[in-house]
Amino acid sequence: MATTSALRAAINARIDADRDQLIATLQQFLRIRSVNPPGDTREAAAFVRGILDRHGVPHRTLAAVDEMPNVVGRWEGGRPGRHLVLNGHMDVFPVQNEALWEAPIRDGLLYGRGASDMKTGTLAGIMAYCYLHAHRAELAGALSLTVVSDEQSGGRYGTRFLFEQHPEVVEADCCLNGEPSALGNIRFMEKGTLRFSLSSTGIGGHGGYPHQAPNPIERIVRLTHAIYERFHLKLGEMDPAIDALLTAPATVAAADRLLGKGAAETARRITVNIGIIQGGQKATQIPTACSAHLDIRLPYGTDRDAVRAELEAMAEAGHCSMVVNEDHSYPASMTDPDCEMARILRRNTRGLLSLDGPPVCSLGGTDARYWRWRGIPAVICGPSNLSMGTDQEHVAVEEAIAVIRLQALCAADYLSVA
Repeated sequence: MATTSALRAAINARIDADRDQLIATLQQFLRIRSVNPPGDTREAAAFVRGILDRHGVPHRTLAAVDEMPNVVGRWEGGRPGRHLVLNGHMDVFPVQNEALWEAPIRDGLLYGRGASDMKTGTLAGIMAYCYLHAHRAELAGALSLTVVSDEQSGGRYGTRFLFEQHPEVVEADCCLNGEPSALGNIRFMEKGTLRFSLSSTGIGGHGGYPHQAPNPIERIVRLTHAIYERFHLKLGEMDPAIDALLTAPATVAAADRLLGKGAAETARRITVNIGIIQGGQKATQIPTACSAHLDIRLPYGTDRDAVRAELEAMAEAGHCSMVVNEDHSYPASMTDPDCEMARILRRNTRGLLSLDGPPVCSLGGTDARYWRWRGIPAVICGPSNLSMGTDQEHVAVEEAIAVIRLQALCAADYLSVA
């Protein structure tokens, strides 16, 4: 049974009536400094609980560590049916531009750390959970909300903690996630990661006496150059059917438009990034140590273990040590791009925004992977990702309202089928 036109009209009318309050609430959310690291989200969690309390919906707090609480809730519909989970996170990237904490609106754009990644999408899930509660007698199954901490640092104390310690909260029939995705596509896949550090040490010495001691910086530079040469932009190993999806003209056009020109091709290739390199104190001195931190992204189907083994062998041959950051390293994930929630999101995007929804691969990671690894469909519906993490991070006001509307209507459609 499809969502009734009366229910859809009621949801749309409520969002229209609350429009100014929704934007003001998002501004308040963005002003909370829930930066990770260090990851203290207690103020943000209290803010979320305040919203839920004002709407009279059930919720509770689950935490592995006190400073990283997770706010979760669940309510039952009027008849048996399926279980849908709404997922979002409260923690955000650090800032260079302190003005982001003011969350100003200029020329129709709301600026703030988390405006893109991902307090807009998280608020959309919160409001969908609240708005549909008033209509729960008309719906089937159950709707859960998971507003988590620690996504920016791998999820050890957030979604991963819920799956490991409270599986009844998150094990469902489907997940709708609010990470930045941009409107007009279906984010059905994301690449895997290997994050690791390389280090080299020596006795040090005078720069004019290179015959006396090895230079750790030279070793690290030589090794990282070899890693780039071996892996960066190498075409990944991929099932032909999946590769055909990623190279379809509509997908290429959408990926390049929403993620920047070249994104569609990047989705099919291994990428290497050196994020940090540290070593030395003076130009005339041979340093005693050097380290580098790297992030490698691997397309779906590429043998991550084989890549890791090759990297370890390269490090050993280069007289360097390699340590993998296990919390930040994980396999690629995907959902059937024609699953029911994908079709629902595509239909609502067409109806509300006159935009099509071809399947697109995410280039970054999301908590949707935890559901996908367990065979649970997980689809993403959030704002544009192009400004996330920048000193000008923002969301268009109209886009924020559209994301709230889409998540509420998609959840209602999914829960209208017994």
